[in-house]
Amino acid sequence: MSETTNPGFTPRIFSGIQPSGGLTLGNYLGALKRFAALQGDQAETIYCIVDLHAITVWQDPEELRSRIREATAAFMASGVDPRQSILFNQSQVSAHAELAWLFNTVARVGWMYRMTQFKDKAGKNSENASLGLLAYPALMAADILAYQATAVPVGEDQKQHLELTRDIAAKFNHDYGVNHFPITEPLIEGVATRVMSLRDGSRKMSKSDPSDASRINLTDDADAIAQKIRKARTDAEPLPGSVEGLKDRPEARNLVNIYAALADETPDQVLARFEGQGFGAFKPALAEIAVDALAPITRKMSEFMADPAEIDRILGDGAGRAEEVATPILERTKDIMGLLRSRP
Repeated sequence: MSETTNPGFTPRIFSGIQPSGGLTLGNYLGALKRFAALQGDQAETIYCIVDLHAITVWQDPEELRSRIREATAAFMASGVDPRQSILFNQSQVSAHAELAWLFNTVARVGWMYRMTQFKDKAGKNSENASLGLLAYPALMAADILAYQATAVPVGEDQKQHLELTRDIAAKFNHDYGVNHFPITEPLIEGVATRVMSLRDGSRKMSKSDPSDASRINLTDDADAIAQKIRKARTDAEPLPGSVEGLKDRPEARNLVNIYAALADETPDQVLARFEGQGFGAFKPALAEIAVDALAPITRKMSEFMADPAEIDRILGDGAGRAEEVATPILERTKDIMGLLRSRP
């Protein structure tokens, strides 16, 4: 994977999640489950709770601290092992913020204004958005390139930001005549990398959606999961025998994709089993497999959250290990740019 696309760089995978609210089934299938599966996949794995990104919009300090710990618990409950992977929160490693400033001098203002996520979050009142929200992609590039990550597992909605990371790396290497940063490759794979709302199959499942019925939270109990799936929007048509038959049926396609991802099957395999059946038969089967998959995660999250001091210890240990990787890369970046620094 990384060795062929980025020769000379250590194969290294980086990704992160914002601690901006309760995590959902979409976060699990699109990110956390994949993070755990990538451990030991012939590459170092570094996973981060990106709390500096979270504060690009105002956060209640006590809630933010709790959400950082909850996100950490979700990582571990989903199978991310802090002994196998480096797991930490972003703000504990200063290289992220330092490298982000250096990249602010490399990236162009026009690049930032073209980011669709800035347009979506800033809305019509963009003049009152924080500077951090506009510069968010430079910090994301720093998150990745502080570790010279060769690959990043991302959802489709983050692909544009990764393209900008690649542009920043390429411009830096070109401007200074070096091969210092890899051109990071996206890892976009799996049938449910973009899980959609249970109420609207055209919109992504989101923890910020005002309707709790639109999502399955990782903290939901079995009854809540079953009820949300039972009430999920569908249509009156029976399930087809292949994915071609799901065209123009976004809600049906979403539920089939969720089942496939939870069962580690393809959508066609799922449809072969349920062909001709209606959602009265399919939804109970989906609820059963969802409860079986998520109940252990909910239980483990609760156990981890009962010991916040241990979560803090794990994050501190991970931050120390992350610094060991990032600091030499940051210092070499400063040397390339001509910045003086004291030497031992």
